[in-house]
Amino acid sequence: MPYEYLNHLADLGIRGIGPTLECALSQGACAMLAAMAKVDTVSTVHTYTQHCAAPDIPSLFIEWLNELLYQREIHGALFARARVTKVVKTKRGWTLEGQAFGEPLDPDRHEIHSEVKAATYAGLNYRIEGGQHIVQCILDL
Repeated sequence: MPYEYLNHLADLGIRGIGPTLECALSQGACAMLAAMAKVDTVSTVHTYTQHCAAPDIPSLFIEWLNELLYQREIHGALFARARVTKVVKTKRGWTLEGQAFGEPLDPDRHEIHSEVKAATYAGLNYRIEGGQHIVQCILDL
């Protein structure tokens, strides 16, 4: 499984796993999206582009997830999936470019699981284990 859910008393922990940093960040985003709605009922008719920056990789994960939540809110959309297309180390830290694929929210057709308020720094971790990049955090529900 490319992502996992972590036990947490009140909120939800997510973990993205992949052979590259881009893949792990993408899988972490997909874990968040799947926790929010039944993603296989969401069409991918629109592409939404994200850009964010942070001083380090763990913070970049939080920025990426929160940018997805922001884009979802301002567009009134649900996303079926998301992917990181580019991560670059700069003099000031890291930048990320990504895309989310989805459509406008239709309460009559889409099954909503839970509302994610924000990705938090609680439980935030980035590591490489056995050749796999792993990112994780706690989502505020």
